[in-house]
Amino acid sequence: MSTVNPLLGPMRLPFLILTPACVLLGIATAVASAGRIDIIQAILVLIGALSAHISVNAFNEYADFKTGLDAHTHRTPFSGGSGTLPQMPDLAPAVLIIAQLTLAVSALLGVYFASQVGAGLLPLGIIGLFVIVAYTPWITHWPLFCLIAPGLGFGPLMVMGTHFVLTGQYSWTAFIASLIPFFLVNDLLLLNQFPDVEADRSHGRKHVPIVLGLRRSSSIYGLFLGLAYLTLLAGVYGNYLPKACLLGLATLVIAVPLFIGVRRQAENIEKLIPYLGLNVILNLSTPVLVAAGLFLGR
Repeated sequence: MSTVNPLLGPMRLPFLILTPACVLLGIATAVASAGRIDIIQAILVLIGALSAHISVNAFNEYADFKTGLDAHTHRTPFSGGSGTLPQMPDLAPAVLIIAQLTLAVSALLGVYFASQVGAGLLPLGIIGLFVIVAYTPWITHWPLFCLIAPGLGFGPLMVMGTHFVLTGQYSWTAFIASLIPFFLVNDLLLLNQFPDVEADRSHGRKHVPIVLGLRRSSSIYGLFLGLAYLTLLAGVYGNYLPKACLLGLATLVIAVPLFIGVRRQAENIEKLIPYLGLNVILNLSTPVLVAAGLFLGR
């Protein structure tokens, strides 16, 4: 991507696909609850969510470059950043500006939405802005918070925030649906930390793979994976999600071999890399299938 426009690299455009998948899930819960939604508002929500995602990516790229972490990272196609700034250090100020501008866009849209649908949106917005700004400099030094912050952002904050903007209220359907990407996205970032353990440790970071080791972290990965599917089953059989949402179980054909592979190759980074790719596919497809089930079952 950076060969087309170097500034696109720090935005990590290929990874932004996760945002529409999670926003779609929030739209689906809103449609299931309200029957119809404002398409313009839904588009603005997506713009705000994408801005937030770009902002946290750009802040991360800038911070990793300025601290020298980029020079020691074991970069893979799915982790370790874009590598743009080590190759083009003069772009660092522009990347910081991108991070700040997209943060401002997300914040302004949040204020607009709160003025339209009520102050009940503000707690989610404030927490979301804090996670964006604090993730790289502070959250990565607190293992438990670092473990759950990614899923919090893409799960409850993004899904429930979308739902609230489009319906003006919260619902158990949106909350339970949001827990599915909560567990999956936590796993996404957890697994992506495996190749970076030594580099992150040398720069003072303290996430779960550093504290517990790769073998134990792979068990946590499996726990979160199981909780994602248990949440889906509980939501359906508790009548919070329609039975059509069981479409999400189709991704078990990815999840089972993925977990087995992660357990076996946890300490062999080169052999682990294909499973990082499968993990991305799992994170994209499961929320989309659950959203399809909500559309079909309303």
